[in-house]
Amino acid sequence: MDLLDEMRRLVVRLTPDGGQRKIPGGVTLASVDRPTPPVGAISEPSLAIVAQGVKRTVLNGVPYDYRAGQYLVVSVDLPVVGQALEASPDRPFTVFSMSLSPAAIAPLLLEHGAGGEPGAFTGMAVSDATPELLDPVVRLLRVADRPDDLRVLAPGYQREILWWLINGDQGALVRQIGLVDGNLARVSRGIRWIRDHYREQLSIADLADLCGMSASSLHRHFRAATSMTPVQFQKQIRLQAARTLLMTRSGNVAEVGYFVGYESASQFSREYRKAFGVSPGRDAAQLARLSGA
Repeated sequence: MDLLDEMRRLVVRLTPDGGQRKIPGGVTLASVDRPTPPVGAISEPSLAIVAQGVKRTVLNGVPYDYRAGQYLVVSVDLPVVGQALEASPDRPFTVFSMSLSPAAIAPLLLEHGAGGEPGAFTGMAVSDATPELLDPVVRLLRVADRPDDLRVLAPGYQREILWWLINGDQGALVRQIGLVDGNLARVSRGIRWIRDHYREQLSIADLADLCGMSASSLHRHFRAATSMTPVQFQKQIRLQAARTLLMTRSGNVAEVGYFVGYESASQFSREYRKAFGVSPGRDAAQLARLSGA
């Protein structure tokens, strides 16, 4: 049995009823037996390796498809839309995900000896998983349902996963996550502020000060990491928050728009339709039907 096949079998065994299973250490396993609809989320710095099927993650209208034997690295918090494209009862979509913590990556940079930070970076990238990367993933999954073994062995396996990521195709991207004073870390401060204050008026000058950058440098590096300007990023966060509100509670559409920070109901409806392909009122009705409300 090759590593990818064993990984698939282990994920299926560990998620017998489908859905998700969380493992200590920031690991999530998931399997689904049918394609899923697009779902908006905030994707935090993470690694996702597909063992079977195809996943699509869309960032600012650009799709990133990754299939069995490939992985996606996310380096900053990003508003994305994700869905499983290929899945069936006979061949369920299966994926292993692990959070990428700056505190866990930083010590490995000293061992790696890589100097400096590349001038250009991105927030998301797809690559092929090597046997060296898959091997510690499989070993971690083998002990996932043995608490004592997991507690003792998992930290070493996760450190090994990070090591192979740092030394892999997306190593430069992963190394940036651990650089406390790097441009990615500065942009991340701005992203976190926008996430926490998305309803407020956004001042580029104040955001640049928070990030320790000039306004022009912030724009350049923010766009490289997220494919969006800070204003566009805030808009995406607002619209995703609005859609969640429309899905989880009833209310006047205009009130939802005002709540997430829009001063104009018509602007909210126009930008919502552009983002989701349907007006907020119609989308709310569709979401209610899907949830059985």
